Amino acid sequence: MNPSRPFILRPVATSLLMAAMFLAGGVAFFQLPISALPEVDYPTIQVLTFYPGASPEVTASAVTAPLERQFGQVAGLSQMTSTSSGGTSVIVLQFSLTLNIDVAEEEVQSGINAAQSYLPSNLPTPPVYSKTNPADAPVLTLAITSDAMPLSKVEDLIDTRLAPKISQLNGVGLVSISGGQKPAVRIQANPVALSSYGLGLEDLRTALTQASVNAAKGNFDGPHQDYQINANDQLVTSADYRDIVIAYRNNAPVMLKDVASIVDGVENNNLAAWENDTPAVILNIQRRSRRSFRSFSRPCR
Repeated sequence: MNPSRPFILRPVATSLLMAAMFLAGGVAFFQLPISALPEVDYPTIQVLTFYPGASPEVTASAVTAPLERQFGQVAGLSQMTSTSSGGTSVIVLQFSLTLNIDVAEEEVQSGINAAQSYLPSNLPTPPVYSKTNPADAPVLTLAITSDAMPLSKVEDLIDTRLAPKISQLNGVGLVSISGGQKPAVRIQANPVALSSYGLGLEDLRTALTQASVNAAKGNFDGPHQDYQINANDQLVTSADYRDIVIAYRNNAPVMLKDVASIVDGVENNNLAAWENDTPAVILNIQRRSRRSFRSFSRPCR
């Protein structure tokens, strides 16, 4: 059967059908929505660096500036913005649409490695990056509470067990914890007591740094057996810190409890989060760039 035969035998109906299709297409064309701001997912990487105790000016000059000089040499970088605040440096790198996010990740890691020699030696952790846009809203927000344990213990469990598992899921770009209830030992120095012993805050800081170090202890090598010394010098509770010797004065030790008050608390007691009226720990989950999703479907070589 020839499919063109009905249209050839009925030329008038065919002409009317084509005219109707033309008119319908013309009307539909002018009814199509046009987005003034189309959804374009730029490859974006956020680099976060913590420098506790530093002012915004010190953070900008000692951390942000060296990293920016290295990132400025990355090929395909279209925009770089940074924010330096007290103890925190945030750099957002936006790349061109033609650049694969995985390639950009390698370039960013190379830039961080090259900037290590210019960064302060006392950074608690190296700069960390995530393949996520900080301007994107979280795809999922969880508020976690407990009636059986304090929030400091809840956040410790989330940070060590729940958040790493969620971070391993495909499509997850960043998992952040809010609430400020991370457990810590708070040492509140007494300047008057320190000065009476001829000590300063730097002496106190040095003694605390040297007192809690988990380092190699060596081993005993005897004629019949070898014994590895396994001891952890890290202090985890306020009671462990009380008897730290800060210095010796008049042949007597000056202990930490003599010049400071030590309590179990949280790292920052000025931060908190609530779920309605209940104190909680907030877990925000942000997606990766859509451009990086496609890399999961590529066959292995």
